[in-house]
Amino acid sequence: MKRAASARALTLSTLVLLPFSLLCAQQAPDPHSVPVVDGAIGPCSAEFTINDTNGKPVYAAQITVRVNYGHFHKLDLEVGTNIDGKARFAGLPTKVKTGLFFQASEGSRTGNAFDDPSKTCTAQFTVVLRKPLQ
Repeated sequence: MKRAASARALTLSTLVLLPFSLLCAQQAPDPHSVPVVDGAIGPCSAEFTINDTNGKPVYAAQITVRVNYGHFHKLDLEVGTNIDGKARFAGLPTKVKTGLFFQASEGSRTGNAFDDPSKTCTAQFTVVLRKPLQ
């Protein structure tokens, strides 16, 4: 009788813990998938490739942009690059007050890009990160 109760308890714990262990054993994310941040305020996008001065991709560079749209609306967005130095902003508006000024950085290196989405709704940029002049 004790043995049957132990077997049922073991079977029940296996049924409960097995799905939990499968959820915890997640696959590692693909390092080549392009990170995307969606502003959800329009149809435009900006794709980036961030390189160093030797033309090599920069991993984990941060790209930021402040989107000023409408009368009093502001939206700050940020995305990091993948192992190939790529990142993307989606859902950007076609009409902005002053264009979009993107700033990229990694450590002490920086770079930037500018876009007017009313002229280039689907923009592609290659930005070279440089150390500041001493």
